[in-house]
Amino acid sequence: MTGRRIEGGARTWVRLRALLLVNLALFALFLVGVLLTGHAHENDDLSDHDQPTQTLLQYAGSSSFGETVFENWESEFLQMGMYVLLTTFLVQKGSAESRPLDEAAPRDRDPRDDPEAPWPVRRGSELVLRLYENSLAIAFGIVFALSIWLHAVTGAGAYSEEQQLHGGEAVTAWQYVRTSQFWFESFQNWQSEFLAVAAIIGGSVYLRQRSSSQSKPVHAPNAQTGD
Repeated sequence: MTGRRIEGGARTWVRLRALLLVNLALFALFLVGVLLTGHAHENDDLSDHDQPTQTLLQYAGSSSFGETVFENWESEFLQMGMYVLLTTFLVQKGSAESRPLDEAAPRDRDPRDDPEAPWPVRRGSELVLRLYENSLAIAFGIVFALSIWLHAVTGAGAYSEEQQLHGGEAVTAWQYVRTSQFWFESFQNWQSEFLAVAAIIGGSVYLRQRSSSQSKPVHAPNAQTGD
């Protein structure tokens, strides 16, 4: 009986967190894919230049792998942070991703009116409340800044290795940020992120996905704005 209760509790715990857990699992799966395929590609490149190849562990700690990972993290956190901010101020008629056009949304009411609100709302000072009510955008901004810094540091290492293979000189992270390659790597990711955001904003006006929180109800008219 006890074992059944524990098992049932575990299943319930997973079910209530399935969206986050599945996405974390997919992240881990694809990160391993990047590691394995990137390792093979890096060794092919080293062999072409008559350089010694790397072990998988060496590649995992290399600038090349770090640059590949962090330049993508940078674009993802920029996308999500900007999306949070833009949906605060801007609207799109008919989109499930938009605030209502001419009426207050439930999220706009005074948060202190809810007795079950988290402690920063109920007991925090005005400063604590102001930080908490903007904490999502702040968190994305901090992680974006960290990611772009790590992109610069690891990218400088990878760029320096490439330059030295061809008789050039190593560069610092600051010097690398001033190269066209750094911004090419950033812009090629940023443009795709905002295209994807535009696609879900515009697509949700006319298209539906039953039971998805990112879609309006199937029966909702195209002009209905918000969820």
